[in-house]
Amino acid sequence: MKINDLRMIIDEREKKSGIPDLLRAVGVNIELKNLAVGDYIVAPETIVERKSIQDFISSVFDGRLFDQCNRLKEHFEHPVILMEGNVDQIEDLTENPLVFYGAISSVVLDFKIPIIPTPSASHTAKLLIAMCTRQENKKGPFLKKIKKSDDLQKQQLSVLCSLPGVGEKLATRMLERFGSPTNTLKASHTELSKIKGMGELRAQKIRKMLDAENKPKKKADQKTLHDI
Repeated sequence: MKINDLRMIIDEREKKSGIPDLLRAVGVNIELKNLAVGDYIVAPETIVERKSIQDFISSVFDGRLFDQCNRLKEHFEHPVILMEGNVDQIEDLTENPLVFYGAISSVVLDFKIPIIPTPSASHTAKLLIAMCTRQENKKGPFLKKIKKSDDLQKQQLSVLCSLPGVGEKLATRMLERFGSPTNTLKASHTELSKIKGMGELRAQKIRKMLDAENKPKKKADQKTLHDI
């Protein structure tokens, strides 16, 4: 399939990333829309959620990530999360890299959504084009009627479910006891262990993970990337 034959629907908010301009410049037919789910629809059942390293980490703590994963799986057969940026920055962006890797593990193993890393917008555009070339074997509409999600409690539970050994039932009890994810994350080992089903060992694991300190590494030198 020629690039000029490719079609891609892109969320309006992605304009500031510069990626739509890169795609348009090489001949991809793009349509900018307000998407309720995902950022790039590259085939009828294939959608891509693009996140910078910093946004990925932020979405773990504010509950967006797992809510987005649920909705991606609900509406598309082949969702993909594309993580853009320098992975060496992780320890500079969060005091607990284990939370970051725990979230990645949950997305890949629990939600069965692949996460693909790219170093820059240029490489992201190249990957999107490669994925888009596979649409010739897919049939069906690109756009679907999808309602926006505003379930705050679901997002809060998703944050707590990212903790080691915590499932939805235990996360619900934690939220009921402490009132918010912030209060829960501040709870002491003794307070956590009093929750039904938590136990001493699990409470210790959670506090150990949350309290672990990591020395930041020096930022790796940025390599020059070829333009698309």
